[in-house]
Amino acid sequence: MSRDQHPISRKDIAEPALKVLYRLHNAGYEAYLVGGCVRDLLLGLKPKDFDVATNASPEQVHKLFRNCRLVGRRFRLAHIMFGREVIEVATFRGHHDDDGDAQKHAKSDAQGMLVRDNVYGSIEEDAQRRDFTVNALYYNIADFAIYDFANGVRDIEAGVLRMIGDAETRYREDPVRMLRAIRFATKLSMRMDDSVAKPIHEHASLLQNIPPARLFEECLKLFTAGKALANFEMLSEYHLFQQLFPMLKSYLQTPDEAPYQMLRQTFADTDSRIQQGLSITPAYLFAALLWWPLQARMEQLMFESGLPPVDAMNIAAADVWGRQVQTVSVPKRFTIPAREIWQMQQRLERAKGKRVQTLLGHPRFRAAYDFLLLRAATATPLERKKLSEQAQFWTEQQKGMQPADKRHDDAPAPRKKRGRRGGRRRGGPRKRPSGDNNKS
Repeated sequence: MSRDQHPISRKDIAEPALKVLYRLHNAGYEAYLVGGCVRDLLLGLKPKDFDVATNASPEQVHKLFRNCRLVGRRFRLAHIMFGREVIEVATFRGHHDDDGDAQKHAKSDAQGMLVRDNVYGSIEEDAQRRDFTVNALYYNIADFAIYDFANGVRDIEAGVLRMIGDAETRYREDPVRMLRAIRFATKLSMRMDDSVAKPIHEHASLLQNIPPARLFEECLKLFTAGKALANFEMLSEYHLFQQLFPMLKSYLQTPDEAPYQMLRQTFADTDSRIQQGLSITPAYLFAALLWWPLQARMEQLMFESGLPPVDAMNIAAADVWGRQVQTVSVPKRFTIPAREIWQMQQRLERAKGKRVQTLLGHPRFRAAYDFLLLRAATATPLERKKLSEQAQFWTEQQKGMQPADKRHDDAPAPRKKRGRRGGRRRGGPRKRPSGDNNKS
């Protein structure tokens, strides 16, 4: 598509991406915006990031940019840093085979998944190696044209998500493509082609071969971008959610029960906050997702060992996180706040007198209060009355609170502690030097 046949303008492209494109171009290399950013610009969406494809090798890119670092083992990439913004530059990928050619550094495991893929080629080969037709679009900085090698523009217009090549083979090469298929279908309001959708049920278990840290990043993309509820429902339908959160399998069997309703409400609330421009934290999300497995383990510990609720929760929390991180590796910066949200539920239930004011000032109070509201809204009829009364109590307690910044401004200045130097020593009055007795 020539410049006059598409709506993309350079003013729509982030300045760091333009700098990378033009430096590569001026150095004699081919330089293209590629993939999702081109697709989103064609759809009138704002791209989350801008990726660049080039015929320059990662080492050649590294020489051109001081602010560049090379990353990746499976496929070597160049990350060019502009403050917090990163422009990812990939060398055109090529075809590979199993002829043992030392120049072709591709390697697959026993399941067919690519574990090393440093095989470079032409832009045409690179397009064929991409996953979906809508992602095989290239914007050329040299002539401002869009190169469409897989009829991606046609599929965008038709609203159909198609795979490039055989879907089963592509899923075996990288099982994360199944998650990407769900995410693109919901994000772009597209229908998955039958060739894309049908193999997912059979190959869902291949996600077990993906490193847990990578699946955590995919979970963030699925559940913190405004389409969490739609992704949850579609992932559950194709038995992918069960692979990410195996402890939740039994809770997905009965949609009318409290656990399933709590999951749906959690994702709906997350989407609502994002649409309102409010902040979210994965800690709250994971606290809600794993609440019912936590309760089940607590009850087991209290029944079998007679542990009090506080001790049972601490042990159960360690057990639940220990199992979950085997599939989705949630970092401690989120597991620790999630555990605090759980622990606060017990404290909110028991608090009386001065402890009420103490909890109101707790840094995790607001998240714990929201979590209590979530529990009350999705509880079983037996527990709903009690939880609703607790939620109402804490709602009333907050009505008399001043804004946090005002409380800080009006607070009296802390008393300055007196240092030991110049003060009284421990053990009685300070002794006068012996020479003082001679002075009049």
